[in-house]
Amino acid sequence: MKFGKKTIALIGAVAMLSSVAACGSTSAGDSGSTGSSDKKIELTVWSWDSTLPRTIKGFEAKNPNIKVKVTNAGTNKDEYNALSNAIEAGSGAPDIAQIEYYALPEYVIRGHLENLSDLGASDFKDFYTPGTWSSVSINDGVYALPMDSGPMAWFYNKDVFDKAGVDPTQVRTWDDFYEAAKKIRAVDSYITSDSGDAGFFDSMTWLAGATPFETSKDGETVTINLTGDKNVKTFTDFWQKMIDEDLIDTKTVGWTDDWNKGLDDGSIASLLTGAWMPYNLLSGAPNGDGKWRIAQMPTADGSETNSENGGSSLVIVKSDDKAKVAAAYKFMEYACHDAEGIKTRVDGGAFPADNDTLKSNDFLNMTSLTDSDGKAHEYFGGQKFNEELAKAAANVSTGYKFLPFEVYARGKFGDYAGDAYTGKTTLSDAVASWQKDLQDYAKQQGYQVK
Repeated sequence: MKFGKKTIALIGAVAMLSSVAACGSTSAGDSGSTGSSDKKIELTVWSWDSTLPRTIKGFEAKNPNIKVKVTNAGTNKDEYNALSNAIEAGSGAPDIAQIEYYALPEYVIRGHLENLSDLGASDFKDFYTPGTWSSVSINDGVYALPMDSGPMAWFYNKDVFDKAGVDPTQVRTWDDFYEAAKKIRAVDSYITSDSGDAGFFDSMTWLAGATPFETSKDGETVTINLTGDKNVKTFTDFWQKMIDEDLIDTKTVGWTDDWNKGLDDGSIASLLTGAWMPYNLLSGAPNGDGKWRIAQMPTADGSETNSENGGSSLVIVKSDDKAKVAAAYKFMEYACHDAEGIKTRVDGGAFPADNDTLKSNDFLNMTSLTDSDGKAHEYFGGQKFNEELAKAAANVSTGYKFLPFEVYARGKFGDYAGDAYTGKTTLSDAVASWQKDLQDYAKQQGYQVK
């Protein structure tokens, strides 16, 4: 597929918001030094992650010839718009960029990223969790190092669930979840909220075993099969029943003040979301301190599986300057693969993507969260919450694929799904309309569509 100077449509992404992101390992690779060369290299990094700048001091101490500047060029779609414009213009792009897993295939297919296999990253397969590794391994190459992961987990307000007589640890299937939702509604709360979030839709269909998207290795052909995938239907039928019976809050938009208020006062009693959520709950719903707990995701048939919801990686923008590419890889490896760099980020609140951190006693035995003032909070009532989140990470299935224009796709989801959450149409009809839009867009971009 020839892209040339074709404009990359990267608009309207639905943000997987998190105050921090994570990467991880407590062992392995030391990024070392720059060697005997005295050449000074300056690296520009675009990232909105609050923990990445913490790694600069340690990295530069080991690599005195490399200076790193982290710039927040915007979150999610804002950065992607700026990044794509800079790449197309041929100037102004950073050396390293933070890209979420769902947006990564777009840049790989268009040939804008360095293949890290050539730099040694292909040896890292067993280092990272299966979900994150599969997300950065595309077309027989490795195009990013995982910064963090977002395995789905069930965060719930124990006070509300106790009042309703529901034990989430005994809720294993979506039928169980439906019955629990009725009990939660009977005590004037909603079991969760969703006003039409594309990332949530992807995660829940992934959880159901759906594989509606596929891109050929040559980037020429894309498969878009939402209406024909039985597991997409399993989720839409389930969620439609929840909407029809007023069992989920469809009016409160996520990440708004009203949404935080609902979490704070218990009117929204739980969330199905990524493992990066704890610190967001601490800051957004402070009155929930001590009341919340974490359980595994209920699944369509009760099987022990999971999906990802959010998460980011670091990439190297393609360059002819091999010295800069090598230096950029050193920094990425320190931040996302070296024990010291990873610990720095995890200590700052990042959720890890590597197996070693997820198995470490220090991580698994955590019972408290530390706020910005340094005060410890047993927000989850003394629960070893990372034990549940580590289990969630280990259960992520690896067959789900994102579109090579996923940012566009997520931006359009709400145009169709929004009406399903207000009763103007059904979720299945909205998904069919979304599918047609995606197929038409793919053809306009020069893809063959299956």
